[in-house]
Amino acid sequence: MPRYDFRCRSCGATFELRRAMAQANDPAVCPEGHTDTVKLLSTVAVTGGAAAAASMPSAGGGGGGCCGGGCCR
Repeated sequence: MPRYDFRCRSCGATFELRRAMAQANDPAVCPEGHTDTVKLLSTVAVTGGAAAAASMPSAGGGGGGCCGGGCCR
């Protein structure tokens, strides 16, 4: 089940809730009982081992540009 981060506007507490995606935007109550909360933008980290990074192709020497392939230089 996905995890969503929230911040309470009343007390400033940051907390997380696990809930179904269909309930992602439902109101949340902070651990102190306040209802004035806002859902935070979550970041997703995708990691791989050194073997995964080494196997990725590098076009034109890599680096630069919007896609990292050197096409936008």
